[in-house]
Amino acid sequence: MGLACRFYEPTSGQILIDGIDYRQRSLKWLQSSLGMVLQQPHLFSGTVRDNIRYGRVDATDAEIEAAAKMTNAHEFIMQLEKGYDTPVGEGGNKLSTGQKQLLALARAIIADPQIFVMDEATSSVDTHTERAIQNAVERVLENRISFVIAHRLSTIRSADRILVIAAGRIVEEGTHHDLLAQRGRYHELYVNQFTHEREDQMLHYETLAEAEA
Repeated sequence: MGLACRFYEPTSGQILIDGIDYRQRSLKWLQSSLGMVLQQPHLFSGTVRDNIRYGRVDATDAEIEAAAKMTNAHEFIMQLEKGYDTPVGEGGNKLSTGQKQLLALARAIIADPQIFVMDEATSSVDTHTERAIQNAVERVLENRISFVIAHRLSTIRSADRILVIAAGRIVEEGTHHDLLAQRGRYHELYVNQFTHEREDQMLHYETLAEAEA
């Protein structure tokens, strides 16, 4: 992904975007075509509206709200004291990790990027927020070149092509269903993760039941 984002130059071979070596295009073109959401989202001092608008400085208030609705951020924003005009604090310290992640998603998508990168975007959020992000991601990734890096496999089940990497090498590739059928490394990871998620969910329900009792 460092190569695809042109943080590094390839020492051999080519990276083609729409059939053109991306070194023949300007960095400005690539940056304007690229949207990125990282594991630790960074927000700037200012309001919620300012942080979303940072993705495209000429965005209107209506476009900002549309991006927030697309990424499931609108609901929590409207519950804040001043809505879109609520200050987020230094580095977004007045918001939860999940809220910051949803804002980062809205900020990335408002620029309507051709290429979208998500690097462990759901690894630091709770299950409820992860579902909100996943639902948003299904809409956001539609009709885009998308790269999703994830340990939580629920994030990538609908991917057209999944690459399983172990010790720095690609050891399996295919769709979610293809890889499950191979009963290899991906199958092992998925089954173990699904089992842990079910156990956590049952523990959550038991805790709620005890609290109500």
